[in-house]
Amino acid sequence: MELAAAPYLSDITDGPEGAAAYWARTDDGLRIRVGVFPARAARGTLLMFPGRTEYIEKYALEAADWAARGYAGLAIDWRGQGLADRLLPDARLGHVDRFPDYQRDVAAAMRVARALGLPEPFHLLGHSLGGAIALRAAIEGLPVISATFSGPMWGIRMAPAMRLAARALTALGRWTGQDLRLAPSRSIESYVATTRFEDNLLTTDLPMWQMMQRQLAAHPELGLGGPTLRWVGEAMRECDWLMRQPAPPLPALCFAGAREAIVDLPAMRERMARWPDGDYREIPGALHEVLLESPGVRHRIAGEMADLFSRAEAAAG
Repeated sequence: MELAAAPYLSDITDGPEGAAAYWARTDDGLRIRVGVFPARAARGTLLMFPGRTEYIEKYALEAADWAARGYAGLAIDWRGQGLADRLLPDARLGHVDRFPDYQRDVAAAMRVARALGLPEPFHLLGHSLGGAIALRAAIEGLPVISATFSGPMWGIRMAPAMRLAARALTALGRWTGQDLRLAPSRSIESYVATTRFEDNLLTTDLPMWQMMQRQLAAHPELGLGGPTLRWVGEAMRECDWLMRQPAPPLPALCFAGAREAIVDLPAMRERMARWPDGDYREIPGALHEVLLESPGVRHRIAGEMADLFSRAEAAAG
């Protein structure tokens, strides 16, 4: 496989030395971007599946932490975000035609991993939207030996009445051909770029919030606004499907902020209670982005993840 270099925005990252990005073509013809973060004498590779609106440079700090622990890293710009192909004329709209299409992006990224000879075993980390994509990938046989999740989108936080209304509205939108419009109550502008720290639902850590804002100020092309009606409808159907599936045969850890206000905590608790080799950790005081909370929180999570990886590696021989 011949790899084409893609832009890697090193001016906004503190990633490990030698980080690079590559273009990858999906089997339905879209171009996504794959970030690769090397580590010296790596003992394995952490596959990092970002959330909605995110991009590979946002994971450079996480990758640097894991490089210091002896793991290479890979992150993906999903279709419709980052520098990957946007799917609608208005690039600010978050959109996907079908949620399983994200698995095409996973397959393309894995072809890059194989072409580069990234060290095995592979471990998995999925955040928010990436947690939904990661769970389906693991269920469908992604070659990883452990799975970790940060605020995974296994349900979207809504009041029961709002959930019913959202299902009806997204179905009506598809039937009338209006489902490519921005979902009600959502902004076309980037949440991080336009929200005050005091009002944000992502992190309680000011330096991390400022880092995200600096990245988007330097490279506004990375920004993404709210989702389309179709994205919302597809997301709800995907969450329903995921919750009906048995857990994949992997050791797993799920971390969530106790003050989570974006995705559904009960869905996480239920899923992990049914995961035979899975554990659930709720972080007091934390919001949605537990990987971008205070240094103490990040260190605790990384330590528990590292223990899981070591256990999985020992079991795999």
